[in-house]
Amino acid sequence: MRDRARRGTAALFPPVETYGGTLFGAARPPAHAVADADLLDALRLVPPVFMPRRLEKLIDLAREPMHHDVDLTTVVGALRSPLPAYLSAFGSTQVASADLGTAASRQAGRLGLPMVIGENVVPVNGYGRLGGTAPAGEAERSLLGRIRAYLDELPDGSGGVAVQQSTEDADAEVWNLVYSDPSARPLLESGRLAFELKVGQGAKPGLGGMTVLDRAAAARVAEQYAVDDVLGGEERVLRCSSPGTFTEEILRQQIRLMRNNFPRARVWVKLHPGRDVREAAAVAWSAGADAVTVDGAEGGTGWAPLGFLDGVGLPLGECLRRIGRPDGGLLVSGRMWEGTRAAKALALGATAVGLGRAALLAVEEDPERGLERLVEALSLELRLLISALGKYEAGALAYEDVWAAGTGLPHQDPSLAAPLGTQP
Repeated sequence: MRDRARRGTAALFPPVETYGGTLFGAARPPAHAVADADLLDALRLVPPVFMPRRLEKLIDLAREPMHHDVDLTTVVGALRSPLPAYLSAFGSTQVASADLGTAASRQAGRLGLPMVIGENVVPVNGYGRLGGTAPAGEAERSLLGRIRAYLDELPDGSGGVAVQQSTEDADAEVWNLVYSDPSARPLLESGRLAFELKVGQGAKPGLGGMTVLDRAAAARVAEQYAVDDVLGGEERVLRCSSPGTFTEEILRQQIRLMRNNFPRARVWVKLHPGRDVREAAAVAWSAGADAVTVDGAEGGTGWAPLGFLDGVGLPLGECLRRIGRPDGGLLVSGRMWEGTRAAKALALGATAVGLGRAALLAVEEDPERGLERLVEALSLELRLLISALGKYEAGALAYEDVWAAGTGLPHQDPSLAAPLGTQP
């Protein structure tokens, strides 16, 4: 990730100085041969020999098509993006609350990528109203500060901001603040404002957000959050958010309220990688959500108990397998930073992939252009891969483009029980 943030598209290839003198490829073990391999890593992309869509493109262009002709433009939760990707939520964690969150916002704006602003930013860093008296650094870290940094760079007709809300954010009326604020009017009037209901997250499924605070900061938010003295030190304590309580009917009614109370905002729903992720996504889509975000167990940039990081929640590949063909916009995150993994997720039904940990590392590597170079590399790799599959739009990827070793992947839905790659 850091190499791509430094060198951009050059990092997609072997070192150029070794060209002509080194043979590559023989020492790389196939991912599907590794024990306990991640499903997405284990899958292979499989180009066909006969490519009727390439012929269609040839006729359309009146020349042989190349990877430059692949159109990556994607509608991400009703927001237009130059590629099937978006900037995932960072929340109120210390690493994002520093200058990295603002730098990431600026670069995402220049790229025209949709950006999610995570939960608990307002209770922890403040809203940042115009005319406030907060120091400049604190104002930039506020929710409005991140939106301003993004809007200052955003080109017309692309991108957008999705403001995530948790239980504590709801108590602070975050969505009401944003929806009525003049600073957010350019997003609202151009149809580029979304609200994301946070049901869960990949790093700690079933739990709310967690972060570490010093005792003075913890005392300021003790009425809003649970504060636990469990870290074994004198100065630091654990701050825990409420996970919220959801049933099918509660989720359905929440989405209906969002559509009724904020009719000009797009509706997103973020799910953790639960065993009933397919049913939860179906409820959200049927209630009118523009997008459902599924955060795989690999996802997350925040603080979480080690036991959750290592052993709780479904991997993203399994979530995609269970969901099958989505009924609406499906956004996914979890170790997304390079084209092959992203292309496999798109082939399994995702509309776009979220850049979270990768984006923060890229911005840390280069606060001015690190994320831009990472996305440039991702874009080129996706174009190469999609073109190799004989297709010329990101949305054209499908089950037929991937293959799983073995006899196939069992699924609770008989229509999806055949091996990947044999799906109609």
